[in-house]
Amino acid sequence: MLVDTHCHLDAAEFDADRDAVVGRAGRAGVGRIVVPAVERANFDAVTDCCRDYALCVPAYGIHPMYVDRATEDDLAVLDQVLRREPAVAIGEIGLDFFVAERDETRQQFYFAEQLKIARDLALPVLLHVRRAIDPILAQLRRVHVPGGIAHAFNGSRQQADEFVKLGFKLGFGGAMTHERATRLRELAATLPLDALVLETDAPDMPPQWLGHARNEPAALARIAGVLAQLRGVSADEVIATTGKNARSVLPRLP
Repeated sequence: MLVDTHCHLDAAEFDADRDAVVGRAGRAGVGRIVVPAVERANFDAVTDCCRDYALCVPAYGIHPMYVDRATEDDLAVLDQVLRREPAVAIGEIGLDFFVAERDETRQQFYFAEQLKIARDLALPVLLHVRRAIDPILAQLRRVHVPGGIAHAFNGSRQQADEFVKLGFKLGFGGAMTHERATRLRELAATLPLDALVLETDAPDMPPQWLGHARNEPAALARIAGVLAQLRGVSADEVIATTGKNARSVLPRLP
């Protein structure tokens, strides 16, 4: 089964045709779509989206690029929502050291506090790891959580191996389809297949054939085909194995 482990289906970009987007995903063979929140303000939107569409399951968290407007009360609300809703993970959480203007101390605080919630609730985490893989790994060694997914992984082979040792899978999506992404494609081709999961990050991270157009979960079938090509295996093997990987790292996935 195709599992899109990271898709912001609640985003405004889908407001005009969300029903059609979900329909196309189903027809393309996508069996589950994980919809992660990014801040308290969109927890309800994620909940509503996942109640409206049987393919969708929620995750809740505070994204590192939204911590500037977060409060410590939001952490208490997050804990309450996670206890009430059928969440498969805490996410999207992590660190982002790419943006020029950032408060690293604030990012680290919210990341650490959300890891503690994940530990206490025995939930995996969906990690945002842009330009911050080593600091994230350091936090994961301090606060032990039951694994999760390093979303949009673009690190080194050594960093990939460290995530795997900590019980994580690595998310690959549209970026891998771009022919100029040689280092990422090499990783996709050579990492153990049982370490990988598929994702779209829709509406962002469009695959090569979409150019700058909106991404959507129906693209996942063709993304799986690219991964199969890179590895020299069948698309069926990629779909079956990555689906199994998603279910193993997200045990609450229906």
